[in-house]
Amino acid sequence: MRRFVLFLGVFLLGSLSVKAANNCFIAEENGKVIKQAGDVNFRQAPCSTFKIAISLMGYNEGLLIDENHPEFPFKKGYVDWLDRWKQPHTPRLWMKNSCVWYSQVLTEKMGMDKFKAYAEKFKYGNQDVSGDKGKNNGLEKAWLSSSLQISPKEQMQFLKKMLGGNLPVSRKAVEMTKKILWVENLADGWKLYGKTGNGSQQRKDGTKVKDRQVGWFVGWINKGKRNIIFVYRIQDREKQDTYASIRARKAAKKELIEIVNSLK
Repeated sequence: MRRFVLFLGVFLLGSLSVKAANNCFIAEENGKVIKQAGDVNFRQAPCSTFKIAISLMGYNEGLLIDENHPEFPFKKGYVDWLDRWKQPHTPRLWMKNSCVWYSQVLTEKMGMDKFKAYAEKFKYGNQDVSGDKGKNNGLEKAWLSSSLQISPKEQMQFLKKMLGGNLPVSRKAVEMTKKILWVENLADGWKLYGKTGNGSQQRKDGTKVKDRQVGWFVGWINKGKRNIIFVYRIQDREKQDTYASIRARKAAKKELIEIVNSLK
């Protein structure tokens, strides 16, 4: 009887962990789907994965120079949710620390006309960079659980265009963005590039779902001339104490390692 109760408890815990989140994963190489699971068409805010697009804009406009320049100082009044943001940031550190205020400095320097034009030329999700309704804060908040939304399939299309040189930006903008997106080296010569994103889930009308996170990890793995592009998204079904983006990165890395091992 005790063994049955223990088995039932483990089974229920397993069921709850599966039901706690709605996961989506896509991996493609040269347009061929390697693996796909979950709803790839439902849009959510890109959150900090939008830093990839902002980086392309910034380098293309000359606002960003290389991995280490410009260095912007932290100022009072900037978004300071995390202690690691309260310091000067370079482009590389901006991406590593996922620093919100550095993104906002760049978009403010760019201005709304250019910012909106880039979102439209990139065909990035719903292309809506207006921000919160009636608040005129698109330059600061459009991608942060606000007006801008994108699906996993659209994330995949955007990354494919970037790596294929099919976005209206310079080659330098693409190469520099790739450099600051490097995460780590994987087995057998593969390199992992990517960006996490975390925020509040939204309903179809754009309103936030209280205590429900959306977490992303998007990017690609590279070896020589081969690029396997991936998108992993988690939509929590209940309140969680850990960041969905960190869980998405861990889960995506596991999937990617399995893919790499299958290629040996």
